[in-house]
Amino acid sequence: MVYAVVRAGGRQEKVEVGTIVVLDRIKADKDGNVELAPVLLVDGDKITHDATSLAKVKVTGEVVGDLRGPKIVIQKFKNKTGYKKRQGHRQELTRIKITGIK
Repeated sequence: MVYAVVRAGGRQEKVEVGTIVVLDRIKADKDGNVELAPVLLVDGDKITHDATSLAKVKVTGEVVGDLRGPKIVIQKFKNKTGYKKRQGHRQELTRIKITGIK
């Protein structure tokens, strides 16, 4: 069983070949491919976490589509002053299918 832990958008995600991962918006190349930076590689009983060894490892994926996350409502209120503020936010996301760990 081969899997890798990759750095993606301030978080770390565990990925295998064929898994679909939703990450913060990532810009792909013209073919729709993305390369992610590995932090850890597990290949059976062999675990690689050394930076020089991981520089040789490539985790590639293809962009399935761009989407937006759920709406988050931000509300501020101060009692007895009449201050109310309401704001919304939707995070830009990218769905990626992992195609290779080499």
